[in-house]
Amino acid sequence: MSRAGDAEPSPERRALEARWLKLTRETLPVLAVERGWPVRADHCFQRILLDNAVGGRWYDAIEGRPAYRHAAADVLEHATALGDAVAKGEADLALLNRGSLGWRGKV
Repeated sequence: MSRAGDAEPSPERRALEARWLKLTRETLPVLAVERGWPVRADHCFQRILLDNAVGGRWYDAIEGRPAYRHAAADVLEHATALGDAVAKGEADLALLNRGSLGWRGKV
């Protein structure tokens, strides 16, 4: 489930990764402060969204770190779409987080 080898990523892939990083490092952390979410750190948003995109612990489905670099394009697209839905108020971050924590045996 990783992008092709060590080849230079396509412009589309670079754009997808840039979109992911802006969403998880800028957009969602700012919204977390505004909306009073208990999750604030970029890596927490990345965990929640990637776990939900793969339906379990992301590291069981994605080989390599950082995960966004090694995730298949469809997985990263799905995770990014979930993050966009959270930002728009169309998806429940708390519910997504509970699912992620559940897969990790933390709830």
